[in-house]
Amino acid sequence: MDWEAIKKVTGILFDYLPNTLKLFTITLLFSIPVGMLVTMLKKCRFKPVAWLTNLYILIMRGTPLMLQIIAIYYAVPMLKANFASGSDGFFASFVNSIDTRSDSYMFTALCVAFVLNYAAYFAEIFRGGVDSIPKGQYEAASMLGMTKMQTFIRIILPQVTKRVVPATANEVITLVKDTSLANVIAYAEITMKAKQQMNTYSSIIPLFIAGLFYFVLNAIVTVIFSLIEKKFNYYK
Repeated sequence: MDWEAIKKVTGILFDYLPNTLKLFTITLLFSIPVGMLVTMLKKCRFKPVAWLTNLYILIMRGTPLMLQIIAIYYAVPMLKANFASGSDGFFASFVNSIDTRSDSYMFTALCVAFVLNYAAYFAEIFRGGVDSIPKGQYEAASMLGMTKMQTFIRIILPQVTKRVVPATANEVITLVKDTSLANVIAYAEITMKAKQQMNTYSSIIPLFIAGLFYFVLNAIVTVIFSLIEKKFNYYK
């Protein structure tokens, strides 16, 4: 490949970078709060809820994200095939109304798969952070007249946040790279376009260019989390 071809491929990948960033951003925005919710459900005293939560975490962490994407993406088309015989009811009507050939459906399926997968990992990170706080701090706050909510927000949460930042950074870096799995259902992002350009030019250079995109994104993520860690240095 000459420089003109490299510039053209880089421009094509840059045009599809927003699709990758959109998937990354939505996954991060939703998986963290869902992960916090899963952490609370896992610590629920009502055992059936805790068992179901543990099962969810086991499935999400124990099976490949690629398989989860495929399963969720094809779930609705399979349901539509089962309801094709004219099934009645709100659920059947709702499923049949979904346009599974649209780009919005593809993106929604990807977001659901990514959020469910990463929420399970974040849940375990948050659980480890909460469990690492000595119980004596809860008791001391209670003796000072603080409510459970005040104790959690003012004392526990800042310490947990500091302790989970490194592990969370690792997961976010992994998320940047995992967005490439979206091409398994032909979602137009930089890895898919790099593969297409590789076939067009009969060269692996487009893949190296795509790798450079991911490297730069992860460098930015690393710098951001380094700054976040420095912000919490006063909690020692």
